[in-house]
Amino acid sequence: MSGTRKSYNEEYKRQTVKYIQEQTKSVAELALELDIPAKTLHRWLGQYRQFQDEPIVTPDKYRELERQLKEREQQLADLNEEMAILKKAVHIFSNPKN
Repeated sequence: MSGTRKSYNEEYKRQTVKYIQEQTKSVAELALELDIPAKTLHRWLGQYRQFQDEPIVTPDKYRELERQLKEREQQLADLNEEMAILKKAVHIFSNPKN
């Protein structure tokens, strides 16, 4: 340890908490990114968090949302394929044979 202690003003702490709440990264990842101890960030979250009832996005929640998104994308792709097949069928059956 260097022995020097960094000091942050209230506005910086509030902005950092807001930034953390907007991220999908873990607090540990953000601590490395911001070069601030994770313990400090957790303390700031407890003090300055704006939406006390709204949980911070956890990595597990992020993975669940990502899985749901992939599932929806697959459903959309399947529906687009079905629609293309139906369009071809309508085209084939609507043209009178010569």
